[in-house]
Amino acid sequence: MSAISLRNVRRAYGDAFALDDVTFTADAGQVLALLGSSGSGKSTILRLIAGLEPVDAGEIRVEGELASRPGWSTPAEARRIGMVFQDYALFPHLTAAANVAFGLQNTTRAERESTALAWLDRVGLGMRSNAYPHELSGGEQQRVALARALAPAPRAILLDEPFSGLDPVLRAELRDATLTTLAETKTTTLFVTHDAEDALQAAEKLVILKAGRVLQEAAPREAYDRPASIEVAAALGPINLSEGRVEGGVVNTPFGPAPAQHLTNGASARIAVRAEAIRLSPGAGARVLSVRPHGAHDLVKIEAGGAIWRALVPPRTTLGETASVTLHSDGVFAFSA
Repeated sequence: MSAISLRNVRRAYGDAFALDDVTFTADAGQVLALLGSSGSGKSTILRLIAGLEPVDAGEIRVEGELASRPGWSTPAEARRIGMVFQDYALFPHLTAAANVAFGLQNTTRAERESTALAWLDRVGLGMRSNAYPHELSGGEQQRVALARALAPAPRAILLDEPFSGLDPVLRAELRDATLTTLAETKTTTLFVTHDAEDALQAAEKLVILKAGRVLQEAAPREAYDRPASIEVAAALGPINLSEGRVEGGVVNTPFGPAPAQHLTNGASARIAVRAEAIRLSPGAGARVLSVRPHGAHDLVKIEAGGAIWRALVPPRTTLGETASVTLHSDGVFAFSA
């Protein structure tokens, strides 16, 4: 049985739809990422699941139980869903331990304190239990907020941009630590992000959104390798774009033919090419504009026919002023225009 499901959910503010016919499922114990740009409806979905706002159409179920439908909603406190807000929302006048203990009800004070300390130990902050929020770093505050959300044993947990505002190294460390904790507790998790790397690294399933609609629901590898649209391909990493007509199963781009066998000959097509799908070697065909280090790759700008594309190649690849270009089919996507 799925832990959380949305079916044909709509939410409007005045005449504007924040969500329009949204349907997806997060299975029990699964980590699901809601990926999209600002205004795509990600945070609205979290608020509806948490019971902080009503739905205007459709329904939301938690562990098979109806939680929301138009005109009726299970109270937020009865849903047993934890939430970590983007600003963590810690009580500034309470210590880390008191913040975690705050959400624990129907237990003795000693039990609340013991549970809070156990959860702080679990997220690596046992030694900071008496610190106040202003004495904690951003990463530490996030871990306190996570412990507070998990301490009451919720049926699911919602994270709103949990890794934003952190430097890249701390971001990766915190992401891994959070995932480890969630995996250990087998907690169904939905998290909002606009960062493709976070979504691909952290989630078992992606729901990619734009303007309040679901573009694709899929496992990360499936969405990356088989995007349903150019918008999905762009949401998961930088792409190069081209347009043309299908001739003999390919579309000719300034940098070579792109496969499009699934499209009808003569049809107009849009082509998306991932930067890592471009192979460069000494030769002619494109002008090399620049070569810059880019982590584990070099980022190369190339030009042909007035078009400028970006390629990711192995570091220290030897290139001259021009290069021969080959497009690797695994990272080339053709869509009907």
